[in-house]
Amino acid sequence: MFSKILIANRGEIAVRIIRACKEMGVATVAVYSEADKNALHVALADTSYCIGGADAGSSYLNEKQIISAAILSGAQAIHPGYGFLSENAHFAALCRKNGLVFIGPDPESMERLSDKAALKSLIRGTGLTVIPGTEALASLAEAGTAAAEIGYPLMVKACAGGGGRGIRLVSGPEELEEAYNQAAKEAQAAFGDGSVYLEKYIFPARHVELQILADEQGNVVCLGERDCSLQRRNQKLLEETPSPAVGEKQRRDIMARAVDAVRKIGYVGAGTLEFLLDRAGNFWFMEMNVRLQVEHCVTEMLTGLDLVKWQIRTAAGIPLSFTQEDVRLSGCAIECRINAGGCGRLSMLHVPGGPFVRFDTCLIAGSTVSPYYDSLLGKLIVHAATREEALRKLRAALCELVIEGIPTNILDQLAIVEDERFTSGNYDLTFMGNG
Repeated sequence: MFSKILIANRGEIAVRIIRACKEMGVATVAVYSEADKNALHVALADTSYCIGGADAGSSYLNEKQIISAAILSGAQAIHPGYGFLSENAHFAALCRKNGLVFIGPDPESMERLSDKAALKSLIRGTGLTVIPGTEALASLAEAGTAAAEIGYPLMVKACAGGGGRGIRLVSGPEELEEAYNQAAKEAQAAFGDGSVYLEKYIFPARHVELQILADEQGNVVCLGERDCSLQRRNQKLLEETPSPAVGEKQRRDIMARAVDAVRKIGYVGAGTLEFLLDRAGNFWFMEMNVRLQVEHCVTEMLTGLDLVKWQIRTAAGIPLSFTQEDVRLSGCAIECRINAGGCGRLSMLHVPGGPFVRFDTCLIAGSTVSPYYDSLLGKLIVHAATREEALRKLRAALCELVIEGIPTNILDQLAIVEDERFTSGNYDLTFMGNG
């Protein structure tokens, strides 16, 4: 096991990882930008290093500075969290070159699996049903030919995408050129890779993902599914597990197939298989995220397992201490993402409490929300024996949560969880006007 880990991230996920390390008796190293010098993750870590200016490019994406901080601090491993360098194969290889363990898949696996178009070709051989589409496109002309074969409507997607970026819906051939160019431009700006591919648009559908843990010894478990259909402009707002749309037999079947697929592709670590679930009950494989998901917390509440700790253990070569038969999916867990609606300085914070209520955040008195990073302030998660009880608990927690000085989406989230379409469980990706 590692004795010291550097956390190459910021915000609530950096705080989350530091807490897990402390519980494991592992020393922590924080890195921070000039804008984050007073951040909570800096105060909680055992050691901290400023690695650059406020913009992410000169700090949290500065590979050399992060590696230097790890070597200087004596860290043995780097946890990338999510976003930033978490799916960067070059950074994972740089860690290895400098004698550091990247807490995530090895560079070769990441390279093989991070190209979402190429991954689909690999997954087709595992038995999962893949959404019809192309591999990376060489030109707009090639896109036009492929689109005519796939049929409209369809999606233009970034090969190196994530977080809803580099995605455009195309209803007809007259929209393809603009969508292609916009998606490629956005992908280049967000990921440094402007390659895109086409994918058949499955409509109407729900966004359902399966959480996987796998170790170096070949053990693979699936920790159930999460319903992530509540999205605005392809950005997730609320997640719950289990999905109201998935029956028990259907769940067992897709979990078994997901485990088999992950074992066949030789993946190690925490990962997520993402699907579109159509109204006929068919799961269409969409992509795989080779990192920790923002919404991992609901799975932790449902299963009682700490995913961050198991990420660290599997990266250290420690085998899973449980099998698929040991996994218990108990009750219902729901998460609301609390986002900032603008910049500001926190003047008051009141966090709701009570049994099975959790608020993962980086906020402290005097916190300043800057324009440089993601708008996520925290995640409010509840767990209860039934979905109905979880919804009541979530409403109460949202009403109790107070964040003053910074505009937030708390009232928007409360409106969602009080909407009959959501409370009935009969919702899909069109809920927030997508599609």
